[in-house]
Amino acid sequence: MKEYTILAFIAAAGAILLDIILKTRLMKNKKFWVFWAVMFALIFIVNGYLTWRPIVLYNDNFYLGIRLFTIPVEDFIYGFALLTMNISLWEYFTRKIKQQNSPAASQKREG
Repeated sequence: MKEYTILAFIAAAGAILLDIILKTRLMKNKKFWVFWAVMFALIFIVNGYLTWRPIVLYNDNFYLGIRLFTIPVEDFIYGFALLTMNISLWEYFTRKIKQQNSPAASQKREG
């Protein structure tokens, strides 16, 4: 069983589902995809160094064995999930705070 592969895909599906549930619409946002391209490059550099050295080792029994140079594909999928979940939560709570601090919300509290 390829546990890392399964967990990475579950995390990515969960991140996309969270985006849908919270209505943050990251998947439709061009800025998100530009950000992800930058993060992909940074992950490639840092993770590439760590796996090339090899400082970080992977057991072939736990992932597919597909690599982009020295980096398992699952690392990119899992990185996508982590970033997407965090940004979705950030956007959701930022929107909530802005709504609570809006003039309309202030009038409702006063009246």
